[in-house]
Amino acid sequence: MTDMRPLLIELGTEELPVKALPGLARAFFDGVIGALDKRGIAVERADAKPLYTPRRLAVLLPGVATTQPEQHSEVLGPYVNIALDADGQPTRALQGFAQKAGVEWTALERTSDQKGERFVHRAVSPGARTAALLPAVLAEAIDAIPVPKPMRWGAHAWAFARPVHWLVMLLGDEVVNADAFGCTAGRDSRGHRFMHDGAVAIARPGDYVDALRAAKVLVDPDERRARIVEEVTAAAQAAGGNARIDADNLAQVECLVEWPNAVACSFEPQYLAVPQEALVATMEANQKFFPVLGADGRLMEHFIGIANIVSNDASEVRKGYERVIRPRFADAQFFFAEDIRQGLPSMNAGLATVTYQAKLGTLADKVKRVAALAEAIAPRVGVDAALARRAAELSKADLQSRLVNEFPELQGIAGRYYALQDPSLDDLAIEDRTALANAIDEAWQPRSAGDDIALSPLGKVLAIAERLDTLAGGFAAGLKPTGNKDPFALRRNALGLARTIIESGFDLDLPRLLDAAIASIGPLPTGKDGATASADRNELHDFILDRLRGYYEDRGVPPQHFAAVAALKPASLYDFDRRIEAIGSFAALPEAEALAAADKRIRNILRKADIEVPAQVDPALFAEPAERALGEAVEAVYGDTAQALADGDYVDALARLARLRPQVDAFFDAVMVNADDMAVRANRLALLKRLGGRLGSVAAIEQLSG
Repeated sequence: MTDMRPLLIELGTEELPVKALPGLARAFFDGVIGALDKRGIAVERADAKPLYTPRRLAVLLPGVATTQPEQHSEVLGPYVNIALDADGQPTRALQGFAQKAGVEWTALERTSDQKGERFVHRAVSPGARTAALLPAVLAEAIDAIPVPKPMRWGAHAWAFARPVHWLVMLLGDEVVNADAFGCTAGRDSRGHRFMHDGAVAIARPGDYVDALRAAKVLVDPDERRARIVEEVTAAAQAAGGNARIDADNLAQVECLVEWPNAVACSFEPQYLAVPQEALVATMEANQKFFPVLGADGRLMEHFIGIANIVSNDASEVRKGYERVIRPRFADAQFFFAEDIRQGLPSMNAGLATVTYQAKLGTLADKVKRVAALAEAIAPRVGVDAALARRAAELSKADLQSRLVNEFPELQGIAGRYYALQDPSLDDLAIEDRTALANAIDEAWQPRSAGDDIALSPLGKVLAIAERLDTLAGGFAAGLKPTGNKDPFALRRNALGLARTIIESGFDLDLPRLLDAAIASIGPLPTGKDGATASADRNELHDFILDRLRGYYEDRGVPPQHFAAVAALKPASLYDFDRRIEAIGSFAALPEAEALAAADKRIRNILRKADIEVPAQVDPALFAEPAERALGEAVEAVYGDTAQALADGDYVDALARLARLRPQVDAFFDAVMVNADDMAVRANRLALLKRLGGRLGSVAAIEQLSG
């Protein structure tokens, strides 16, 4: 039985970069596992995971074999015709090979390959002790860590993410004889920088987590994260609210502390008049604090900071946190007040001085194009066209605001606040004004891959118009994405456009929308020769559909289902989505596979046909009962499915088509399509063409056939 012992490796450092820390720890963990696997050393991982804090990277494995398994080697030697002379005696080539292998030539074995028989030396040696191999394992694991900006310290040649100060390396109870970055391995770790004095001796790997916890270090990131959530939640509830715990903010705070301690803080209520998104952005992005929200979701005058120490005077820590946040809040308050005083019309006028893109003009030019598109789209989805134009005309005014200049992530959000207060909109009814303000914000949605689309119909119209112009302009200006380069985020805009249309249930003609967007931009100059170019509608359409491939893959739609619908290239993306749903239901039917195979066979037959296929089927030319039965079934199914297809009820249409299977199977079993009688042959091809036309009315179901 293999002797297994726990392994602990800890690399102690100065504070590691926050955002890189989890990745560094994972790479170190995977590197150790990989180096052990490479040497054939058995590993029991159980629930082992990367352990880390801002000052250490650690690998703790519950079981590692103390020795390698037996090492088998095979070295190929000369071929027999070269190794032996005519008398069967060894030549110098064979003698040299045997001498190098350290054996008599008679002890060598023989093997054969495609070139003939040859000598081979096979040997079995005992595996090395794991302890002797661990220094190389450590070196390989460290080399595999992707350090973006290595640091050098002292007068040494080595470099790492941060200076390294200690190394713990234990296999079972024994210290491994190893070195890294000038540190000799031992069993002494270090506790909290401020809350623990001296070294932390680790008797055995299993003691590691508990020993560090006793020294005020939570080395398990999951435990550290759970404590942060627990303490922040409790502190917020004590303040009468609920903590806003953003996942990214939490991940960064967890990488900043070794012993988290929540500190409840507050700020002056006067700052609550500032858009809460600006205050939240300051707290989370700049200071890594946790805002406190009331039951209504509105920001309260409280926030929670996480200290890396339990202070004897928590009030001083609180004062420090409150002190650092106050100037940023005061700036936001000033910017907001100045923007309100300036007003939306003045901000909007400033867009004429800002270049959007050299060939596409200014931001004011873009706003005009988007407004025209929004006005045209609005009536098609039940939105007031005049309100859509007015909202679009103000949708980028806040880009000239002081608040957005300081907090770029507030674009659209700031505009919503300004629209609710600007006197230039006092002529609107309150519900229209609110809708317009919300649409200015929602026009930017989805802002990221996981973000929701715009909520209101007016916001959806603006979001669609904005992305149509961005895509048409980007392609016309020659900014199509190449490889990883996508400076105008056209891929993200295409997916945002498609998602907004599909998830809104807007049955819009995409080619028609693209034509309108392309026409609004017009031909753009391509060079000094006076040539011009504009976006190609078909290319844009294909580009948008290609973005949907990943969208449906994330929703669990099989690639062949997507391909079946994409082959028809429906004009409406909402219609595309309904067909995707229908093909999923169809594929689950027992008849689906056979009909898909039959459809594929039909298309192959028609492609190879060497005669002109008639446009109509002549029942008088049916010569076999099976073809007559199929002909009657096809005509019946045309009648049965006509209304379902017209209504977009593709599930029902495909279910009715599935009933054709018996007649289709019987036809291919009993009827030879390529009959000698040319009239009969042509009629059978016409029947198959008519059948294929209906089978492919929802999707190219032949794509479902393997």
